Amino acid sequence: MVGGKTAKALEKSFGIVSVGDLLNHYPRRYTERGELTSFQQIEVGQPVTIMATVAAVTSRRMHSKRGSVLVVTVTDGIDFMELTFFNQKWREKELVVGSSGLFAGTVSGYRGKLNLTHPQYQLFSAESGSDSDAIRTFAGSIIPVYPSSQAITSWQVGAAVDIVLASLEELPDPIPKSTRLAHNLIDRTNAIRQIHQPTTRDAITQSQYRIKFQEAFILQALLEQRRIERRGMVAVSRCTDQHDLRNSFDQALPFQLTPGQVLVGQEIDRDITSDIPMMRLLQGDVGSGKTLVALRAMLDVVESGGQAALLVPTEVLAAQHWESLINLLGDLHTTSQVHVTLLTGSMPAPARRVALLDIASGVSQIVVGTHALFQEKVDFFDLGLVVVDEQHRFGVEQRAALVAKGREGIRPHMLVMTATPIPRTTALTTFGDLDISTLTESPAMRAEVQTFTVNPRSHPQHESRVWERMLEEVNRGNRVFIVCPSISSPDTIPGASRMPEREHEGTPSHVASVEQTLNELESRFPDIQFAGLHGQMSIEEKRDVMNRFRSESDSPIQVLVATTVIEVGVDVPRATMIVIMNAERFGISQLHQLRGRIGRGDRPGLCILMQGPSASETSQERLEAVRSTRDGFKLAQLDLEIRGEGDVLGSNQSGVASSLRLLKVIEDADLIESVREEVMKLSVTDSWPSIITSIDSSELLRATQLEKT
Repeated sequence: MVGGKTAKALEKSFGIVSVGDLLNHYPRRYTERGELTSFQQIEVGQPVTIMATVAAVTSRRMHSKRGSVLVVTVTDGIDFMELTFFNQKWREKELVVGSSGLFAGTVSGYRGKLNLTHPQYQLFSAESGSDSDAIRTFAGSIIPVYPSSQAITSWQVGAAVDIVLASLEELPDPIPKSTRLAHNLIDRTNAIRQIHQPTTRDAITQSQYRIKFQEAFILQALLEQRRIERRGMVAVSRCTDQHDLRNSFDQALPFQLTPGQVLVGQEIDRDITSDIPMMRLLQGDVGSGKTLVALRAMLDVVESGGQAALLVPTEVLAAQHWESLINLLGDLHTTSQVHVTLLTGSMPAPARRVALLDIASGVSQIVVGTHALFQEKVDFFDLGLVVVDEQHRFGVEQRAALVAKGREGIRPHMLVMTATPIPRTTALTTFGDLDISTLTESPAMRAEVQTFTVNPRSHPQHESRVWERMLEEVNRGNRVFIVCPSISSPDTIPGASRMPEREHEGTPSHVASVEQTLNELESRFPDIQFAGLHGQMSIEEKRDVMNRFRSESDSPIQVLVATTVIEVGVDVPRATMIVIMNAERFGISQLHQLRGRIGRGDRPGLCILMQGPSASETSQERLEAVRSTRDGFKLAQLDLEIRGEGDVLGSNQSGVASSLRLLKVIEDADLIESVREEVMKLSVTDSWPSIITSIDSSELLRATQLEKT
């Protein structure tokens, strides 16, 4: 069907290996013959396909070596670009002044001018120079422009699509006919044909809407099916009549629960007393009291005879949570009514054996751990509740491995928590199969935090003032965080996989490291007690550093220079200042989380976002957003708008191997909500099983391999 060379280029450039992949590789825009592509949005270093007219052609001999260079100037009617060909003077016969066509290549800049070197091209006014290029014809007035690369041009992609469409039979349609009629949708086969081979602009609009609707429909149907399957699973009702442990805990608290905490607690209570396993997402801004709400639910499970597991992403956070839970439980722990165990991968062997035995025997009622909880040697006596803190750090398979630790045939209840508030549009897509609870209030004891951006390059005196303020905070008996993006080398950036919005700004020499920053500040301020903290330290070293940083002894650590290991959960009430070096390298949500490490007591806080020398306009927009508000929900929406939704159903977060191609969770929120309502209506009808079957069969096209002949 498709030539071997083209097939290899499609796979290398876009991961296209099947007919379905190819047909789902939609044009990114359309143009018409006579229309020229604007050069205004072209970026250096990016592959492009442009439509332009030849304005001038010059040929000259090269001075430094033998041969000639042909320079063809093309225009969009306003701006100009140069096409450069070395030792290809014969192209003068094709690229004559006044001819128009498509030109593809990677844009470079030379002497202030945009340039394509040895671009591939397809002229409208002349025969193409090679058989492979000649495959694509331009009989239609509307020309689709596909995402392209150095290995394959837009029109070569189009040629491959045309070959497949020529033999395409009617496709299975995942959307029921009644739904198509109700929403005035064309069928799937026509939509695929029209989006690739449109005859009118209306046909493009019609096909794009149909495909968006289909993506939303499949997404919502799969999420709804998950909910239905969950309702068919069996859990143990963790019902307790008196709530003695929880009531004792509440009475010992030095503060009143917020109305939101009480309400969410009631929602969770209804779930865990059911024999249908709970799958609830608890979202709340930094400091809203999510862990407190989760602990109250754990106590009910413990009172009913079960165990609870708290899964956290790092050993620093695990140790902190373990100590925090013990402190919160107070007499309940000291009187052995509730036993809390810590389990991490780096624990000494003797302590680990004791922990595993306590967990298996049921002595441990609450277990706090990292990824070590997934291991085969970890057996629970009766796991009734799994709480996942910072859920985005764990993939579906990891959460499933922990849930499988429940008794045979019995599924534990699950509560996943995030301190990164989720916009409504994302909740409708990524978390549409979960029940969602939201804590919108912050405890009254949270202090005010001021945020400032500092650019040392433009205002060197401001950087000096930052370190003076650090000294002032230390002299007041407060604690200071300094966060760096690397440990010792710019190549080691913790959390890089969690920063899709990062733009890799600045050169390596401009990236602050823990070791370099620590050495410089210790030399400059010899009277301050500094320490470093990063992920390569042992758990004992990390715990010792954090204990000394929280300590009020005569020789505490006063300034902690750390990587993002302190991003979540670390609670130091005396910490009043945080300086984030190279702040442009972090995303909005991560900056908000880091800022949440201060102002956790009654002392006001100061957050400094220190820019590197190469911060871009986009990164400055992020920093300004963080500076302007502490509302995590507003920041989450801004974050989504700035960096886009990405892979909504990536396997790391949701477990469904699918991506949204045309549907935009921001722009198409109303459509998604409308489709969700339609799906919920269909899910209670007799036709629902056949709809799910139809969705599965409609995806079979993805498995059809491209014939490489």
